[in-house]
Parts: sequence; C-alpha cells; structure tokens
Amino acid sequence: KVEAVLLGLESNHFVTTRVEKALAQIGGFKGDRHAGLTKPADSRTSFYVPGTQIYNDRQVTIVSVEELAQVAARLDLPEIKAEWMGANLLISGLKDLSRISPASRLFFEGGAVLYVTKYNNPCSTVGRSVQDFYPERTDLGSHFPKAAWHLRGIVAVVDVPGEIGAGEFVRVKHETRYVYQE
Repeated sequence: KVEAVLLGLESNHFVTTRVEKALAQIGGFKGDRHAGLTKPADSRTSFYVPGTQIYNDRQVTIVSVEELAQVAARLDLPEIKAEWMGANLLISGLKDLSRISPASRLFFEGGAVLYVTKYNNPCSTVGRSVQDFYPERTDLGSHFPKAAWHLRGIVAVVDVPGEIGAGEFVRVKHETRYVYQE
C-alpha cells in the first residue's frame, strides 16, 4: 500500500515534501527535482566525466515502512521519515522491498507502472540528512550506510504514466531470472 507520496519541490534541498498524489509521467514525477530522461553523471557513475548527460535510471526513489523501522532500530533512533531520505514513495506491506529484483514492475491502482532499475545503495549524504533531525547524533553521517545496507529501498523509472496517490494499493510483478541453457 502507498503510505505517502513525496516530491522534491526544491532543486537545492534533499528532503522531499508529502503530497496527496503525483503524476507519474515518462521521465519521472511531474514537479520532482529528480524527474527527467537524463541527469548529469555524479559519484555513482564515476566512469563518466562528472556532469556528462546520461540516462536517468533513478527517476523515482521508493522506501518501505518496515525497512525504515529496521534502520531506525539499528541506529537507536525513534524513527526515520521517508522525506528525510529524499524518497518519492513510502510503501507498506512489501516484505524485503530492497531485495526486489531489477526489471520487476510495480503496478499501481491508478494505472501507473514503475520499472525497477536497481537497489538504492545507502550513502553518507542520506545519513547527514537524517542527522539534521537528530543534531545530537553527530555520528549518523558515517553510521547510516552500514545500518541501512540492504534496507535503503529501490529506484525506478516510469514505465506507464498515471497518477499515484496515498492510500492506493500496489502489486509487484517480480522479474523471473532465466538461466541460459544450450
């Protein structure tokens, strides 16, 4: 179930804002700072010259209620909110969201379909964002990546446009791995 829809409304701010619904269009969520068919290469794509325009395979960031609770417990925090992590969707009820295989698809009641591109590796940038909400915990930037390993969620691209709203249900079509046989 979609618990929250969030948009990065400010281009220079990591934290996202909760909204009632978002229009998923080819290239990402309308109005979100991560939307676009291309993006500049960054530290995740260090094999390119920084700033080189590359395909944007990180249009939508998805996290789960269950995994956020696990990360908060590992860090001895009362909670971690999806918006602090720059997420676009907060989902509940999907066991092991972060382990959904690339090429799986998420089908939303409103007709939108998201195509999973990869696991979202945890980083110190997110840890520092969480630390902004717990300023007494000066260790979160460095400890977050280990605590969130395999619990940071997934990233996806829009496969079929449509609206996605809080409260709607989502169905996962898991990618089946085929083994080449002669």
